[in-house]
Amino acid sequence: MKKIRFCLTFLVSTLVLFTCKTDNVDGIVIGQTLYAHQSLKRNSEMRKLIKKSLNKDVKAIISLKNFPNGGAASSYDLGFVITQIIYRLGEEEFISLVKKFPKNEQNFEGLIDVGLEYGDNDYDGKMDDKRFIDEFPKLYNFINN
Repeated sequence: MKKIRFCLTFLVSTLVLFTCKTDNVDGIVIGQTLYAHQSLKRNSEMRKLIKKSLNKDVKAIISLKNFPNGGAASSYDLGFVITQIIYRLGEEEFISLVKKFPKNEQNFEGLIDVGLEYGDNDYDGKMDDKRFIDEFPKLYNFINN
């Protein structure tokens, strides 16, 4: 009986650990508005896309950029996720990935703008009101030329 109880406890604990929603994926923060409106399935999809994006998967970055978010403040949070990935990979590396995007997917200036403006990209708890053209000038020029 103890073995069965132990196995069931272990199984339930493992399921809970691996199936719970999370708002942090390898240090990439999913903003509260986006996170709160995600189902467990959507959160799992987003986590996978973030991990693949950090591993420089072009298709994952495109899917993440187009991830259904419900609009409004959730779009700001999605932009924040994108900006964190750019910071992590570095602007030059991110540009090399964007060059592999189909032309119609290369413009996501709005997401980056709102991610910089409303996201806590200094991780100090304050919104920073940064601008795309100032923060990522090479990426900005690439996208707009």
